[in-house]
Amino acid sequence: MKFVKSLVIALILTMLTFQSGFCTDVWVNDLRKLFLNNEAIIYEINLRTFGAQDTNKNGIIDFDEAEESGTFLNAVSRLDDLKQKGINTIHIMPVTPVGKTKALGTAGSLYSALSFDSLNPQLASKQSALSIEDQARKFITEAHKRKIRVIIDLPSCGSYDLYMQRPELFVKDKSGQPVIPTDWTDVRLLNAGTEIAVNKDVYNLYKSFVDMVMDLGADGIRADVATNKPAKFWKDLISYSRKKDPQFMWLAEASESWTQPASPYAVFTPYNKLLEAGFDGYYGSYFNLKNFKTGKELTSLIEKTNANLTGYTDHKAVIGSFSTHDEMSPVLINGKRFVEMIIWLNATLPVNSYFVDGFDTGDNYIYLWANKKAPKTYTDDDYYFVHRGKMDIFNFSRQPGGNDKVIPWLFAIANNLKTQFTQVINNGKFIALRTSNPSVFAYAVTYKDRTIIVTGNLDFRTNADTTVHVPHFSPDSSVIPIKIEDTPIAKRGSFTVTLNPGETQVLLVQNLGLK
Repeated sequence: MKFVKSLVIALILTMLTFQSGFCTDVWVNDLRKLFLNNEAIIYEINLRTFGAQDTNKNGIIDFDEAEESGTFLNAVSRLDDLKQKGINTIHIMPVTPVGKTKALGTAGSLYSALSFDSLNPQLASKQSALSIEDQARKFITEAHKRKIRVIIDLPSCGSYDLYMQRPELFVKDKSGQPVIPTDWTDVRLLNAGTEIAVNKDVYNLYKSFVDMVMDLGADGIRADVATNKPAKFWKDLISYSRKKDPQFMWLAEASESWTQPASPYAVFTPYNKLLEAGFDGYYGSYFNLKNFKTGKELTSLIEKTNANLTGYTDHKAVIGSFSTHDEMSPVLINGKRFVEMIIWLNATLPVNSYFVDGFDTGDNYIYLWANKKAPKTYTDDDYYFVHRGKMDIFNFSRQPGGNDKVIPWLFAIANNLKTQFTQVINNGKFIALRTSNPSVFAYAVTYKDRTIIVTGNLDFRTNADTTVHVPHFSPDSSVIPIKIEDTPIAKRGSFTVTLNPGETQVLLVQNLGLK
């Protein structure tokens, strides 16, 4: 096996200057094209914490001590760091005002929308004379200067406050009370109508949201729990946005794994019908990785997801939804190795890479004050409500971020690898490779004279000795070790390697000739 090191050095050097130049031209949205080519590297942020200034380091923003929560303006200072790490798209969690009645947390859930045609005053900097709308435009403009696209989250439900203002917008149960979907006790289910008759009042509510975010300069929308509304509702709304901007991208929070409505009173539209309605992509069921014990489970999911994207009039894509804000921190699930595995899977699979703020530094999202009584609240809830191990979306809290020094470095290199080998990953053929150890997954993505081979150990407690069967592989194969710890031993038609618990290995093989 001939190892070549020059490309690894080139990758690192490229990473150090990764897309460092700013764009000075007029911004032209290209997000839909980028997404459909699996080139988006998406970073999800909560603006309320993204730029938060927690000077006393107690994890909570103490306004009485002149600390500042996240705003549109103080978020700008973090954009250069994201740029250097290879991020080219930001998914901003909801920026709409939040409800304060029957609330969760001392600031209110980001997904408990009070209105759909205005911005959350919590995100405005009091140190600026600019209107909140102009502050939002400035943040998006600064992102665009760095060639970072912006997706804005569209909440699925309305807050109890909105119900009190406009009860006609909501689904009622048999007793005439607004419906609480699943266990989301701080929101009520909007009545979007049916496939036969869309509710125009709710449609116009969402249409006003589309107008608002497009006017601010956003490049796309992520629709929260998109399954909660009829396909026709979305088809009409997406068509409306595309008449204004054909490149405006729509991402549905939907998955093959989700087959039940959020309530017996709720509409349920499966992911494939949402794609037919015009959504560009959805959540592949990659969040199930945490439950997989065999490599076959992962490669079968990849093959199934790739097959599910075919057969549509327009091209469709998925995000690498291995870890989202609804999932517990991978550090808590299986440690640092699991974080690294997710990084390399995103980098080498035909998906749009997807990460949550704090993921790239190993945050475990453990808040010492969680679920304790708060000395001060801005809602009717006087407890710091959080979901253990998940990014806080309910309180004025610290910036997400861990203390790991290696993960950020690997994160940037992997994102750069994805950019450098876009043609291979996007146009190449995915091939599941046979391994001798059931806990080990292995696959190849091959295009023309280049093949990326990825091997990983899903046993996070035990070493795995394995043989990976690769047609046409030989001791004379030219191999570039992108990420290895133990050197593979080449044989004809295979290689053997010992993987540490949870280890992921990435090789680039030249002129392999896989078909």
